[in-house]
Amino acid sequence: MSELLGASTCPGPGEASHPTPPLCAKFREPLTEARFQQLFGDAEPEPELFSGPAWSRHFRQWRQRARACWGPGAWRLLLARLPLLRWLPHYRWRAWLLGDAVAGVTVGIVHVPQGMAFALLTSVPPVFGLYTSFFPVLIYTLLGTGRHLSTGTFAVLSLMTGSAVERLVPEPLGGNLSGIQREQLDAQRVEVASALAFGSGALMLGMFVLQLGVLSIFLSEPVVKALTSGAALHVLVSQLPSLLGLPLPRQIGCFALFKVLLASVLCFTSSLDTRYNVQIVGLLPGGFLQPHLPNLAELPRILADSLPIALVTFAVSVSLASIYADKYNYTIDSNQELLAHGVSNLISSLFSCFPNSATLATTSLLVDAGGNTQLAGLFSCIVVLSVLLWLGPFFHYLPKVRSRGDKVWGGWQGWLHARTLGWSARLLSPKAVLACINISSMRQMFFQMQELPQLWRISRVDFAVWMVTWVAVVILSVDLGLAVGVVFSMMTVVCRTQRVQCLALGLAEGTELYRPLRESHKLLQVPGLCILSYPTPLYFGTCGQFRRTLQQHLGLGEGGKETPKTDGPSDAVAEPVRVVVLDCSGVTFADAAGAREVVQLASLCRDAGIHLLLAQCNASVLGTLTQAGLLDGVTPEQLFVSVQDAAVHALERLVRDSSKGSGIQEVLG
Repeated sequence: MSELLGASTCPGPGEASHPTPPLCAKFREPLTEARFQQLFGDAEPEPELFSGPAWSRHFRQWRQRARACWGPGAWRLLLARLPLLRWLPHYRWRAWLLGDAVAGVTVGIVHVPQGMAFALLTSVPPVFGLYTSFFPVLIYTLLGTGRHLSTGTFAVLSLMTGSAVERLVPEPLGGNLSGIQREQLDAQRVEVASALAFGSGALMLGMFVLQLGVLSIFLSEPVVKALTSGAALHVLVSQLPSLLGLPLPRQIGCFALFKVLLASVLCFTSSLDTRYNVQIVGLLPGGFLQPHLPNLAELPRILADSLPIALVTFAVSVSLASIYADKYNYTIDSNQELLAHGVSNLISSLFSCFPNSATLATTSLLVDAGGNTQLAGLFSCIVVLSVLLWLGPFFHYLPKVRSRGDKVWGGWQGWLHARTLGWSARLLSPKAVLACINISSMRQMFFQMQELPQLWRISRVDFAVWMVTWVAVVILSVDLGLAVGVVFSMMTVVCRTQRVQCLALGLAEGTELYRPLRESHKLLQVPGLCILSYPTPLYFGTCGQFRRTLQQHLGLGEGGKETPKTDGPSDAVAEPVRVVVLDCSGVTFADAAGAREVVQLASLCRDAGIHLLLAQCNASVLGTLTQAGLLDGVTPEQLFVSVQDAAVHALERLVRDSSKGSGIQEVLG
């Protein structure tokens, strides 16, 4: 047996080859980390780029960066920040142009009524919804990296913006405003809405400068889908007054959804709405307003509202772009998306637009209609522009409907007659039609709930994240619900790292693969040898669990040496552990607390007479362990590049000690 472990077993020309266990048929010496570095070592360290005094190095760095601002460096920077220059030269005109044109026109047709409807949701005149359906789409076509993303007015952002607008510029208590007073009120609300767009755009540009696009990794798909589904319910309830003709103010803050619902029921059942005045869209002015800077004096007041709007814009837009990028096999740049949406909101605010982002409904429509690239946005802009320049007067509708007939009805007949006429007037109201458009555009968000049964089967944790986020959005608000969803999602990740089990590994027969002993009873488990895998990072949250688990597996209790825990057959319990191999391939990082636990484990093993071997430590973890003093108790010869090498070394050590009655040869045959 020792000969097999000590030499190669390649058969001669006349010898028959017999299959032997991989640990017994060794073709090379086991590689330690030190031996590996000696044989294959790292590349020679590159000389420092700069030498000399500190001011000289800083000056050369500044000059090198300045050089990148002209010539080839400037062109590379322009290509990076203007994606249009990258994809337009490779545009397949014959294959893609028709699809982009049809999809763009289709989305543009939808943008017109949807933009006006979402403007009412934002509490500004309808024409500003058309502005927001034009400028942001045009800017994203130039700067965006999502080929299938459609931007413009979004119900969730419109709802959040409208809540802030009505809180900062409330309607007078009397409610009876003259035409001039109504125009002044609308102008103030437009100023606040455009200031919100300016503030959220500036915040996203700040996030771009800080390269915070990496935050998109914390926006899981269940969080985004639950956010949009919960916000759709807010949109539905907020449109009930316009749909039913009820004179109710918008509710804001926590539990706002239930306050709207309650007020609508009370108002409708008590017949407080005795007059059925039909509201109209009114005249849409042609062309555009003179561009002007939003009132910067409003920025301190709207900063607290701009931040959640910026975060929701980033969350929805980047997540939606990533979904379609994965589906159609291309990549997006999350930092460039921050730049695109930041510039889009910032510049469009100069034209009195309210906050905008990617939209679920129009993005899905664009893909279904055959859209291929960002060029579809240009055709969408042409449709909206034609409405603003020429077709606006066709949207002016002024019906005159009497809510009560000349004939007087009594009792329940009178109530039914009045109700019928009142409902007819409401359903003929253009604002009621726009409310219906708002509600119908939310259907895709409601349909996302159909995925819950499948999500429950795939991952109960993701299902819990979806439900917690949705309940938080519905009960609290959209921005608070997003915060709750992200925090809860992160908590599930932390909890899952703390609940990872330490696995005892065994060698699969006829292979060099190590599998958990619980998976099969046909795994080789050598008495006296324990191979453990701890597949989780070692940080302050997991180091306590790491210590308790390994002490239990190795029989190193506080009261002295105990019977070790085993996942294999019961007959393997009798032999105490003499060599332990710790597979560190699943330890992606280690902090100071985790490194100290490994050092203490090495000390405990040394005191108990257990030989500790570490395998597959990555460079970062190995560096942290070294700084924590691991090499004071573990020699470099105890660090191996793979579990297989560590196991071969462990078997060699056990075979050398087989005279003590370990029975290794009987186990290995």
